[in-house]
This record gives sequence, C-alpha cells and structure tokens, in this order.
Amino acid sequence: MNFFTLHFFTFSLLIFYIMQKEDLRIVFMGTPEFAVPTLKAMLDGCYHVVAVVTQPDKPVGRHGSVLQPSAVKQFSLEHGLPVLQPVKMKDSAFVEQLRSFQANLQVVVAFRMLPEVVWDMPAYGTFNVHAALLPQYRGAAPINWAIINGEQQTGVSTFFLDHDIDTGRVIMQKPFRIPSDADVEYVYDGLMQLGADICIETLERIIAADGSPVSIPQTELMTAGEVLKPAPKLFKENCRIGWSAGAEQVRNFVRGLSPVPGAWTVLVGPDGRETPLKLYRTHVVSGDSAGAVAGTILSVSRNTMAVVAGQGTLLAIDELQLAGKKRMRAADFLNGMKEIENYFLR
Repeated sequence: MNFFTLHFFTFSLLIFYIMQKEDLRIVFMGTPEFAVPTLKAMLDGCYHVVAVVTQPDKPVGRHGSVLQPSAVKQFSLEHGLPVLQPVKMKDSAFVEQLRSFQANLQVVVAFRMLPEVVWDMPAYGTFNVHAALLPQYRGAAPINWAIINGEQQTGVSTFFLDHDIDTGRVIMQKPFRIPSDADVEYVYDGLMQLGADICIETLERIIAADGSPVSIPQTELMTAGEVLKPAPKLFKENCRIGWSAGAEQVRNFVRGLSPVPGAWTVLVGPDGRETPLKLYRTHVVSGDSAGAVAGTILSVSRNTMAVVAGQGTLLAIDELQLAGKKRMRAADFLNGMKEIENYFLR
C-alpha cells in the first residue's frame, strides 16, 4: 500500500467515525406532549441528546401558586437529561450555557421562535419538525387550521431554520390523511407519531450526508398560482363561531378546535341572558329553514337540536358544554331545557 492509498484509507475511516450517530451532539427544544415522542425516539435510537431546552414552568391553580413543568421537562428529568428553561432566548447567560454543551445539531419540535444567535449556533444547523406540509400552514396552529379549512390531507415536514418563521429549506415531508369526521385530537395523535418517525429519518439523512443533507427551497414546492394558507396562533377571539358561514364550514370549524381549545358561541335566552357555550361535535342536516336568521335554534326532535347557519343551511349539535357545566350530549342538554326554540346562538 503506497502513501497516497494509505492516506485516503485513513481519511475515509476518520470521516466514517466522526459521523456515527453516537457522536452527533444534539440539543433538543420542545415543550408540549406533542414533542415527547420525538425526544423518546431519539433516546431509543441511541442518539446523543446532550441537553433539552423547554419553556419555564407554568403557574397553575386558583392563585397561580403551583408551578407545572412542561411535558418535555418531566420526560427529560425522568431520563436524566440536563434541562434549560430560559425566559428570554437572547439572554447572554443562556446563550453561553447553551454553547457550553458543544452541540453540532439542534432539533426543535413545538417550541417558540428562536433568535439567530441560537439557531445558527451548531455546525450542522437547527431543524424543526413542523405539523404541516410546508409551505402551507406556516404558524403556531397548523393542525387546527388544516381541519378548519376542510383539508383532506396534511402531514409533517422537517426544515432548517432561517430568519423568518417556517420558511427554511425543507429536508423531508410525510403526508397524513384527514378523515372527514376527524377532530384535532385524532390528527394531533397521528402527526405526533409521524413527527417522531420523520425526525429519526432526517437524522439518518444528516449523518449519511456528512451533516449536509439535500434540502429544497419552499418556493420549489409550490405550484403555479398556489395560495398559501396561514396557521396563526389561536386566541379566544378567533375560536368564536360565525353563524353566517355555511353549515359545513361551521362543522369543520368545530372539529378543528375539538376538544381543545373548543369552538364557542353564546346562548341567548328569551330574557336576553347570555351564556357561553362550547361545541364539540356536530353534523350537517337537511331541513326547512327558509327565512330564519343565522343562529336560530330549531328543535328537530325531542333529542335533536339544529341551528340555522349561513345560506339557510342547518347544523345539528351532538355534543356541547355550557359554561360551568360538564360536556354533554345534546339530548341530555335538551332534557334540561324548556322551549329551546325561544333561544338563539350568537
């Protein structure tokens, strides 16, 4: 074996050794339950997670005197992982602490927006597991909005973080079918597991490509004339039902927010008294509602109530919850109500 052959052989062995997954130093960032299966899959796959970054403990209880750790923190402490909980991601003390772990890759699942000083720190970059098929549904609530908009398919994407929210180069995508009667809980659970799978496959690609996997600009994933649908954060205000929309749109809105945070409306009594009301399950029905104002309640039968929606369409309510009460079937609700036709929803 001559000098050049020996040199090449030694160099090849060195590259192979460096890119073993045990030597890939990873910082994981996430907060809710959605992120836990991905972190678990990394540990089960013997990936070297050197630290975890999650949100500060959340005050709970009547007076906020009890601090509740995130699902990711609880899992991390159970598995002996160092946990960092910065209040501000740009805080110099946090940045230096993060740098001390000498990570060469960061993985983000359901976490906050990162400043450049954080996402640009590792040699191999920072990638995010996003619960949508980018570039569609960029934002904080992609699962909810896909269902609200009546999509039949969503999925998960991995992409490298850059300066803007959810706009980086896509590494991988996996589709997920949305059944016509599925609510957020069903799709959330499916994407939670699919997210763990795509994360492991993305890590494998990064290792195989010596830290530089093929990635695609999101503009190349768009078709001509495609309109991007956003996925903004959910607040009480944008979870309120608008009864001027058609019954099918309202049905999608309800299942897109069920069971959490819940689509809501206001039940107005004959005396004008208003009571907040959440809807969890509905279905479209046919019937005569000519001339009825949207929000009008029609008692279809003893056990069924329907509400007039936009264009005179009808939506039957199956499960609901009055403020201060438990979630119940519409039939049980009607048993406790008299002259429901004298009420309306606004």
